[in-house]
Amino acid sequence: MINPKANGYAGDITPLEAWDTLKNDKNSLLVDVRSAAEWAYVGVVDLSRLDKETIFIEWKSFPEMLVNQNFVEQMEETCPDHETTIISLCRSGQRSIATSKALTKAGYKNCLNLLQGFEGDKNGDQHRSHIGGWKFCGLPWKQQ
Repeated sequence: MINPKANGYAGDITPLEAWDTLKNDKNSLLVDVRSAAEWAYVGVVDLSRLDKETIFIEWKSFPEMLVNQNFVEQMEETCPDHETTIISLCRSGQRSIATSKALTKAGYKNCLNLLQGFEGDKNGDQHRSHIGGWKFCGLPWKQQ
């Protein structure tokens, strides 16, 4: 029986905590749930230093931004072990909450939302990547 916390998933994790988890838990995974357009034009996490690869499964596809009805099925094909720690990442940490909840509901027990996502919050000029997020923290990333 799943025993999720009140928020419907295992919890939230900062980008630096996510890096440490991915580094120290050899079975942990990072799933980037942003759209293919974001992967192509904004950049992606680079886990090569950890001898890992990011998993790419869209939660919503651009431009319609409709929920991927096959998300859980695609995750189960990639990771059938429901005990695996799965860290979900999106642009700012909102879509990844939804994916963490969906995976928890499907029976995964260790689903974490990456706070602030890849690009972080907007600053006073409405620009991302200047306040929080994977890129702002100086963690490895690359352009595709």
